Amino acid sequence: MDENSKPMSEISSEAEQRWSTDENTTESTSELSVFVEKLSPILAEMKEHKNLGIDPTVQKAIQSLEQEFMTAKALTKNLNINSSPLKQIDDQTENLGRSLGLVLFASHDMGISRRAEMEALRKEIMNSRSNFCSERESEFSYDLELASIPSKEIVEEEEEVEEDRITLDVDGIALQLKYGNDEELKQAIFGLNVLIGEGGVSKEALDNEDIIPIMFSRLSTSVAENRLAIIHTLRVLVNQNNDSKEKMAEIGCLSTLVKSLTGDVDEQREAVGLLSTLSELVSVRRRLGRIQGCIVMLVAIFNGEDQAASRDAGKLLNALSANTQYALHMAEAGYFKPLVHYLKEGSDMSKVLMATAVSRMELTDKNRASLGEDGAIHPLVKMFSTGNLESKQSALSALQNLSGLSENVQRLVNSGIVATLLQLLFSVTSVLMTLREPASAILAKIAHSEGLLVKPDVAQQMLSLLNLTSPVIQCHLLEALNCIASNSNASKVRRKMKENGAIRLLLPFLTETNAKIRTGALSLICLLSENMQGELTEQMDETHICIIANIVSSPSSEADEKAVAIGILSNLPVSDKKATSMLMNANLLPALVSLMNSSPAPSTQMSSRLAESIAGVLIRFTVPSDKKLQHYAADQGAIPVLVKLLASDSIIAKTRAAICLTQLSQNSLSLRKPRKPRWFCGPASTDGFCEVHDGYCSVKTTFCLIKAGAITPLVQVLEGPEREADEAVLSCISTLVHDESWEIGCKYLVKVKGVQCLVKVLGVGSIKAQEKALWILERVFRVEAYRVEHGECAQPLLIDLAQTGDAILKPTVAKLLAQLELLQAQSSYF
Repeated sequence: MDENSKPMSEISSEAEQRWSTDENTTESTSELSVFVEKLSPILAEMKEHKNLGIDPTVQKAIQSLEQEFMTAKALTKNLNINSSPLKQIDDQTENLGRSLGLVLFASHDMGISRRAEMEALRKEIMNSRSNFCSERESEFSYDLELASIPSKEIVEEEEEVEEDRITLDVDGIALQLKYGNDEELKQAIFGLNVLIGEGGVSKEALDNEDIIPIMFSRLSTSVAENRLAIIHTLRVLVNQNNDSKEKMAEIGCLSTLVKSLTGDVDEQREAVGLLSTLSELVSVRRRLGRIQGCIVMLVAIFNGEDQAASRDAGKLLNALSANTQYALHMAEAGYFKPLVHYLKEGSDMSKVLMATAVSRMELTDKNRASLGEDGAIHPLVKMFSTGNLESKQSALSALQNLSGLSENVQRLVNSGIVATLLQLLFSVTSVLMTLREPASAILAKIAHSEGLLVKPDVAQQMLSLLNLTSPVIQCHLLEALNCIASNSNASKVRRKMKENGAIRLLLPFLTETNAKIRTGALSLICLLSENMQGELTEQMDETHICIIANIVSSPSSEADEKAVAIGILSNLPVSDKKATSMLMNANLLPALVSLMNSSPAPSTQMSSRLAESIAGVLIRFTVPSDKKLQHYAADQGAIPVLVKLLASDSIIAKTRAAICLTQLSQNSLSLRKPRKPRWFCGPASTDGFCEVHDGYCSVKTTFCLIKAGAITPLVQVLEGPEREADEAVLSCISTLVHDESWEIGCKYLVKVKGVQCLVKVLGVGSIKAQEKALWILERVFRVEAYRVEHGECAQPLLIDLAQTGDAILKPTVAKLLAQLELLQAQSSYF
């Protein structure tokens, strides 16, 4: 039938169809032209971006986009009217959007300034295609209805074509995923993401091609870049298809993901994010905790700097903590919040389980701090106070482990547990006897703070228990008592202990075979014996003194034990000649010298406590009234030991050493040999001649400070920052400038640069030290040359002392000012 013979209705229908088609074509062409125009500057900028050209995958994606762009541009200018123009535009629009999506995915780690604009354009392109398809379906329906053609067949054919295309794409991607090399795998992942983004991958397609198992298989063998892309894609699949979780919940898949927790920061973030999502399944939570290293890695990531990964790791740990065993594994890895939660709110069995775990853990101070900050102390104290025997035992052992940190000790004191612990120590109930050891250990830790000082009669209660307990408890009680007694604020406690016969109670422990108990008892006796003088010898007989002296000389005694033993002996009254005789008979002095000589230097190897004690004992053997005893000390090598002690870290040891040297030096002038030839036929040797004492001196015969090399270390003490030894050192130096030898002694002081130190003491020393320094300077400034050399630097300090100094100093200050011609001799200062 020709055109002219057709019915008018049919001709009209065809005209309307052509008109409608032409209108849709024009509209779609215009829309594609808009997309081309928007993409043009974006594409130009990408081609100039240096970083994008480095990656071959990105470069290939851009080239593909550029090709589609050129095709689309040509299509908008010259449609092929012999084929379906709407289909051409539809296909090209789809290709353009897909190519843009590939570029975005390939460059996801690179900084592109227009990324947001590109994302928006891609969505706009894909949405326009969806709208176009909807309109096209309506148009087909309308046309088919007019023509009475079965619409269902045509629609099914269209769907089959589309499904075939998608299936072919998924097939190809599956092959690339499974067998491709690193580069091909990378491209396949990109392609899969594009299909997923377009909604072109169904659950059936994923299942049929085993996409998820294949990706997990490649995850364990791929390079880092591809691993990251695989996990990212798996996260996208899970978010779009909840059924995918079951596929990924297999133990093999989970184990592979856990390995990625050890990857770089980005891989960790993606892996822990995926695991966090999967943990919504009970089966995943059950399996994850059993995978070796999983909980340890999650704790490490939780404590890491990546906030997103830390947040997901915390969520996952919280999900796993519903299992008590997993909570224990977390605690072993250093994450204690679930454990503390069980201590607070768990069942009785869970509480015992957690407390027992804490008691057995090797805790660092950081771990102890975490447990204390998370609130573990209070529920454990509550368990101890109100629970059954098993609860008490586990809680107390846990608290013992936690009490190794001072902050936790304070928490224990604040909890009110001290009274309960003391009550437990006095308990005679057989079932509670096993709790006494950890109780005493906790009290010993509490005693390191001032927590027990505020409790009246605690020390006396502990002393009364010493003879009634096991060796372990005795050690803890002695540790606690030593801590209490050594506190600077415990003078009243020490006095009360002495009044109640503490030393007599402790003396039997001197023969204890357990070294720790013996040393603890010695330490407490040493602390209590300070400033006792005669009272000490009344309580200690000759047997006890000999036992202590033998501890010092015994090669089997430890250094700490020797130090406290010497400390006790140094507290014996110096005037007690009977005690001195006993110590000589016990060969104490040779043992002390040997002990000092075996140490390289007191400042580095020897404890301050030992140095102080040795110097204290040597005061007894250097009293100036007993030259015979002084000779004994010198013959035993005591003087070099005293010089060595001047370099000790302890200012007390320096002070005591200076006192000893002062006592010895007081007799040097009287012990010197006169300056005259030994033989008439020749001059005397100058080796033993002393320029200060103007005679022949030696260390052992005249106790000469010059020959002993003591002056320089004495001056160095004055040069140091500590002032407590100034008075003793100046007393020692003053023995060089007494009346008979003052001029030679002053000359020597100037020679060793000691005058500058004397001037320094005028400004920083105590009143007594200032008084001694002024006394020595008055002799130095008798010599005009020394006044000229040192007077100027002394003037400001002397004037200041004259105006603001203590009244006791003013007469000597006036003499010095007069010597420097700054004050008349008739001044009222005299």
